[in-house]
Amino acid sequence: MKKTIWVLIMAATVLTFAACSKTGEQATGACRIHGVATAPQLEGKKIFLVPLTGPQTMETVDSVVITGGRFEFTTDTAMMAKIIIDYHFRFGYQPLLVVTEPGDVQVVIDTISSAKGTPQNDSLQRWKVVTEEHNRHVGSLRKAGMKAQADSVHLGYKKYTRRLADNMESGLLHDFLQSLYPLTYKKAMPDGSYIIINADTNEEIK
Repeated sequence: MKKTIWVLIMAATVLTFAACSKTGEQATGACRIHGVATAPQLEGKKIFLVPLTGPQTMETVDSVVITGGRFEFTTDTAMMAKIIIDYHFRFGYQPLLVVTEPGDVQVVIDTISSAKGTPQNDSLQRWKVVTEEHNRHVGSLRKAGMKAQADSVHLGYKKYTRRLADNMESGLLHDFLQSLYPLTYKKAMPDGSYIIINADTNEEIK
């Protein structure tokens, strides 16, 4: 039964991605992030918008103070980014991955964080929900000593993520998802040479 539900979730999400995906580079204008962080202990604390890749400097990292349980960021730079609380206070609050494409993004920072409002962020949120379900499922299987079943579920999830990328237009989210689970990798040999390994089977590709 669980396997059937999992397959249905993945199939529905693939269709939704294909229908809703749009790239940030195709539009112009600012990304406006409207955030909510209502936990009392976060009031007056700093929250950061950090590039997922590349340099993290004073010029590339933005920060604001949570006031009245709310915060806002505005940026003209299209990128994959993380929204994170000051490291002194972030324990128990989930960092959030967002796409800074033009438009208004509604963000909630909590034990489970979320984002919605623009095409790529809506798609990213749906993938996040499936990813968290996958993580819980695989974690429970591994805890129960069911390694083969856990590996099988994870392989299905890897293939699902690749399909999402394949069904999306090129853009920030497409590139991010495509980079997560490459089909192959190089393995260094004792003589200094390399062989190509199938990332799903861990077998050499002749």
